[in-house]
Amino acid sequence: VIFANVIRIILKKLYRYILRSFIGTFIFTFFIAVFVLLMQFMFVFLDELIGKGVGFEVMSKLIYYISITFVPTALPLAILLSSLMCFGNMGEFYELVAMKASGISVWKIMRPLLIFSIAISIVAFIFSNNVLPMAKLKSRTILNDVRRQKMSFDIPEGMFYKGIDGYT
Repeated sequence: VIFANVIRIILKKLYRYILRSFIGTFIFTFFIAVFVLLMQFMFVFLDELIGKGVGFEVMSKLIYYISITFVPTALPLAILLSSLMCFGNMGEFYELVAMKASGISVWKIMRPLLIFSIAISIVAFIFSNNVLPMAKLKSRTILNDVRRQKMSFDIPEGMFYKGIDGYT
């Protein structure tokens, strides 16, 4: 009975340690994935956004709503990369070997991450069901408004343009 209680306490501390090492890398990789997807969007639509005279407020709203639409794509990437980094780091410092040598199965080692991933998937489902449609609608509306806006300056092709002060 005492041995079983000691094992439970050790597993709880182990679970906290694994979650603590996973959550930090998860948050980091999630924001990196959203940033990469946002930069890919900006490179695709850069020619439609430049030269329209769009203000900082409209541009920041567009970036905000587009970032929200990338959350369902970035979450699986972040979970995959952070779990690889977490277990890779534990393998590099022989922590996985020590856990296996102490008799803890791989499923028990992975249990906190499985529970965390299931919780994240439930939250992602609720997010995709409630928040994502509004963010997509608002981002498409802002993007279409920016597309329909006339150029703030029109540079004719093959001619010198002196409409910008100090430049030709």
